[in-house]
Amino acid sequence: MTGRTSRNKGAGAEREFTAIVNAALGTNVARKLGQAREGGDDVQLGNYRIEVKRRETLSIMAWCRQVEACCAEGEVPVVAFRQNSQEWRCVLKLNDLLTLIKGLDLCL
Repeated sequence: MTGRTSRNKGAGAEREFTAIVNAALGTNVARKLGQAREGGDDVQLGNYRIEVKRRETLSIMAWCRQVEACCAEGEVPVVAFRQNSQEWRCVLKLNDLLTLIKGLDLCL
C-alpha cells in the first residue's frame, strides 16, 4: 500500500471510529489532525488516549507502546482496531479496565 493510500485508510478508520463513539455517547469527539507527524494518539476522549488502527496484520503490542508513550500521568492508553469484516475491538491494561469497572454501579 502506498503512503497516501495508507494515510487515507487510517484517516477513514479514525472518522469511522469517532462517528461510532459520537453516536453512542452523544459527544462531538474528533480525530486529531497532525498526529501522524507528532507521533501521538489519534483520538482523545476525556483522559482516554486512543490509537486507532485499521489493519489486517495486527501489531497490538507495538500499537500499545505507541499510545503509552504519549500518555501523561492519569491518562489511559487504549488501542482501537478493526480488521476487514470484523467489529471494532479495544485493548487496554487490566488495571485500567478494573478501575473503569469499579466506577460502574454493578449488581454482582
